[in-house]
Amino acid sequence: MKMYGLKNCDTCRKALKWAAGHSLALDFVDVREGDMSRADVERFVASAGWQTALNRKSTTWRGLGDAERADVDDARAIDLIVQHPTLLKRPVFDIDGIIVVGFNAQAQDQLASKIA
Repeated sequence: MKMYGLKNCDTCRKALKWAAGHSLALDFVDVREGDMSRADVERFVASAGWQTALNRKSTTWRGLGDAERADVDDARAIDLIVQHPTLLKRPVFDIDGIIVVGFNAQAQDQLASKIA
């Protein structure tokens, strides 16, 4: 199982702690380190939709110009996330090709059902 996120993200830290508490072995991928490929982003968007995968509440999003934020679709969201990896909603779990984005109660239930 892989988890994509940022080392300094509070939600990612909570997810890592939760995973450790459930004895899950995670390969952590820091999206700022360049270990996330375009193909990874394409899988996330295809599975979860760009509206879920693209973090429009982030500081990075707010820092983009109006033209960059306009007319977002799957392809545009993928381009934006590849250019600005911190636009990826975090964390993203890849469990044998099953993608879970975020770490709320629903995501925790999804993860727990996949590891049971």
